[in-house]
Amino acid sequence: MDELSLAVVGIDFPNRDGSNRRFEILQCNPGDAVSLRPEPRNLHDRFAVAVLSDRGHQIGYLTAERAPWIGARLRAGEPVVAIFQGLAESAAYIRVAFGGRAPSLPPMTRTEPRLIADDVADPDGPLWGA
Repeated sequence: MDELSLAVVGIDFPNRDGSNRRFEILQCNPGDAVSLRPEPRNLHDRFAVAVLSDRGHQIGYLTAERAPWIGARLRAGEPVVAIFQGLAESAAYIRVAFGGRAPSLPPMTRTEPRLIADDVADPDGPLWGA
């Protein structure tokens, strides 16, 4: 597996310096460089890997399932190149490639907006009058 997409979680938590992770994510464009920083002294997870924007602001962490594996590859000195891929509702996504080569963005897919109960039109018209 030379290239894959990874979820970035914890995007709604503030950074220690008070900066807003979600705001920083909104400044990222697909293809922007991101960096990965292992945090072996993290009090909650010694395998934690922080994800930082190209401006040096943290946007979140790799998931607990992927962080140990990616962190081990980073500690072993394997070249890992990462770029911002996109934002979903509760997570951001990055694309990483190993061996020093640049990752490629997967094709963008467009999904139709989902209707929720409040979006359904009233067949009799609005009750507040026309």
